[in-house]
Amino acid sequence: MFSANIINDGDFTKTIYTLIKDNRFSEAIKILHGISESSSTRAGLSLLAYCYFYIQDFANAASYYEQLTQMYPEDNDYKLYHIQSLYQACMYEEAYQACNKLAEEPDYKERVTKLQAAIKYSQEDVLSAKNLVNACSSSDPDRDVNLGCLLYKDGNYEEALEKFTSALQNQGFKPYLAYNAALCYYRMKEYGPSLKYCADIIEKGIRDHPELSIGMQTEGIEVRSVGNTLTLHETSLTEAFNLKAAIEYQLKNMDAAREALTDMPPRAEYELDAVTLHNQALMNFEHQPSEGFEKLQFLLQQNPFPPETFANILLLYCRHDFHDLAAEILAENAHLTYKYLTPYLYDFLDAIITQQTSPNDAYQKLDELASRHTEQLRKLTKQVQEHRNRNDTELVKKTVIEYEECLERYVPVLMAQAKIYWNLRNYAQVEKIFRKSVEFCNDNDIWRLNVAHVLFMQENKFKEATGFYEPLVRKSYSDILNVNPIILANLCVSYIMTSQNEEAEELMRKIEKEEDQIAFEEPDKKYFHHCIVNLVIGTLYCSKGNYEFGISRIMKSLEPYNKKLGTDTWFYTKRCFLSLIENMTKHMIVMKDAVIQECIQFLENCELHGKTVKTVANASFFEDTDTPDGKETVTYETRKLKCILLKLLNFENQLLQ
Repeated sequence: MFSANIINDGDFTKTIYTLIKDNRFSEAIKILHGISESSSTRAGLSLLAYCYFYIQDFANAASYYEQLTQMYPEDNDYKLYHIQSLYQACMYEEAYQACNKLAEEPDYKERVTKLQAAIKYSQEDVLSAKNLVNACSSSDPDRDVNLGCLLYKDGNYEEALEKFTSALQNQGFKPYLAYNAALCYYRMKEYGPSLKYCADIIEKGIRDHPELSIGMQTEGIEVRSVGNTLTLHETSLTEAFNLKAAIEYQLKNMDAAREALTDMPPRAEYELDAVTLHNQALMNFEHQPSEGFEKLQFLLQQNPFPPETFANILLLYCRHDFHDLAAEILAENAHLTYKYLTPYLYDFLDAIITQQTSPNDAYQKLDELASRHTEQLRKLTKQVQEHRNRNDTELVKKTVIEYEECLERYVPVLMAQAKIYWNLRNYAQVEKIFRKSVEFCNDNDIWRLNVAHVLFMQENKFKEATGFYEPLVRKSYSDILNVNPIILANLCVSYIMTSQNEEAEELMRKIEKEEDQIAFEEPDKKYFHHCIVNLVIGTLYCSKGNYEFGISRIMKSLEPYNKKLGTDTWFYTKRCFLSLIENMTKHMIVMKDAVIQECIQFLENCELHGKTVKTVANASFFEDTDTPDGKETVTYETRKLKCILLKLLNFENQLLQ
């Protein structure tokens, strides 16, 4: 498309050409800017424009090509490059106007028409884009590919896939075509074939371009940025890794999703494309929430940004109870609402935000939304049965997918309804809400888990809770550390409360064995499952007045201290100790001296290992500081607790004397 042979005189020609040949475009740009003549000569301007285009700084490339078109209006190649640069810089109106001027040239008409189609496609004017594509020659291999893109835009993924696979067969393996096919499979939720195409793209990239350092960042090898070169763009590696990460994220393989992002060719943060930045924010959100919000907010200010950004930032704000911020984003970006939010999602977010000021109104809105979904679910259930009776496999498959998508939308609405009463501790009403949805959600794991929690919290339905918790645990029994520790803890408590102590002990032994194995294989990795189970059981016994056994479980839960002592685990530990001290000072319980001495020894161990452990979570969700401040350390609080226990012990000994 572009030729590097556009300079043939001057002492610096060979140096610049060598840098370009070695893909060192940034260095070439620095040298060119250092030579005053380069910004006024044809050769210098051409080289600058070419280098900027190659590193995907399209705005600067467009600026230099514009100067060249003005200086050399007879050279139509410069006009074409100028249009391409404007298009890549998302300056669609300017690009289209420039196209109109060049379209009159017979030699450029075909290329200009395709550019105009691409511009209209980017502006989401699908009808105009389709007319322009149809105006292209039927012998042009790009025509079918472009028609495939238009079919994809309309949601006809199967037909689009046919176009892309046909192009792959006719043109041979090309990364961008393979990526298009992978994207169609992803939209059809056929993740296996999608991952296969991504793997083919990555394999070809590793084989043909070892200089792109694929996978080295994940292995911990320090590598320099490869930059945003056309080589990187042509390999479709960034797109393939992002799609792979998205699939793993959908499958809830979070480690694999994050690894896919670090496997892609390394670039500096300021060089990252919008999709990569969005995926980094989303997939690292659990560990870096403030950074995630910062990236999503930054993307909202860009044009264009990934369409999912707007919905995701709103959902994350609501998920973490920042409803005011979600309301502000909606108010400030009202023009984005109809473009990026479906009617369902807008109604759902509106109800969630309303819940903060008027729970009754919110419940009414959610109830209307739930009613629409239950009606649709019943309709789809009936359709599935009718298609099965006619042995229409294709329609059955299509309707089942529609049913599953409708159910995915219904479950969050149901949970939001339940949360209103959960916050009021009206667990009986929550149970009633769940009972109404049993015909649709009986096999849904999220629904079953929340039913288990509601039964557990009522404190007189532990047997029923066990029936819901057990299948969830058994499903992942061979990989039990992937089960949420609260589920394991609640199941153990349910076993204990229904006199199934052997089952509780067996489950705890299984957890401990798995953690010991992990500790042996990966000494630096931390798991809190066994710790949390013991904390919950210890808290249960303390709440029932059996402090001697309860406190012993609490103390056992934090061993070894260097791996188990943290802000959250200490919070629940000190609650039990404060309850113990309160009851001792009121003379409601009497503890043996030996038990108190064990408590003091335990606190001394916590004091030793708690110098850098905070006792208060970050004051703001948007702060990622790890350094504790002043008295907000486990060491300080353990000394206070130890001091109180020693005074109590001394006081009791004086009474005995």
